[in-house]
Amino acid sequence: MREAPGISPDHVGKIRDPRMVDKRREGRTMNAPFEWLEQRTTTPGGVYRVLRTAILDGTVPPGGHLHEGRIAADLGISRSPLREALTKLEEEGLIVKIPFRGAFVVEVSAEDIAEIASVRLLVEPYAAELSAGALRGPERPRLMRTIEVLHQATKENDIPGSIDAHLQFHRLFYEFSGHRMLQSLWNGWENKLRLYLTIDHRSYSDPHDIAVEHEKLATAALEGDVDVFRRELAQHFQGALEARTPEQTGI
Repeated sequence: MREAPGISPDHVGKIRDPRMVDKRREGRTMNAPFEWLEQRTTTPGGVYRVLRTAILDGTVPPGGHLHEGRIAADLGISRSPLREALTKLEEEGLIVKIPFRGAFVVEVSAEDIAEIASVRLLVEPYAAELSAGALRGPERPRLMRTIEVLHQATKENDIPGSIDAHLQFHRLFYEFSGHRMLQSLWNGWENKLRLYLTIDHRSYSDPHDIAVEHEKLATAALEGDVDVFRRELAQHFQGALEARTPEQTGI
């Protein structure tokens, strides 16, 4: 079961021009120091993993400022590997760099997520239908592996790991659909979904439910039952669909 669905109001609102940074966003920095997750390394890859985890587990919130000086001091590194790591995060769509202000975690609006969910509810069952042949055959181990990883990640409360597995699961339907437009749709919204899931995964009172939901989706897809897949998907998307604003829903 989930707690309150959707995105925290402090993290959403109207879609913002990333260059229009107000004082409220500039002040959103984390208080806890950045720490190494593994043996200390000065490589950009190691720094990237530290920062990516801090973003995906919610340590640095949407709109949060990634202050170069503070991160470099916390990790005991120079600015060079840090800037390479920030560039990689920017390419992944997790941060935005604003001239003369710095790097900030991207904010995703509730409207964006609700609209993506409403489109996915229409097209993902079709993607699952198109990909069924591959996923029942040679690619079945990949599908089942994502569920195994989800179980392990949720058991360990590894939010970044569970988010990666969650997205990989759904990506497979689009990847093996053989449909370029469906693949383009997924590529266009994956980064926004990744940021939304940093909040959504923490809304589950029992994270194990995330893996169970995906098991049900996999069963329906492999059995070719599109109607059941669509119903399970609607339940899976409940939090995202309920993220609509009162103006959109007419409430």
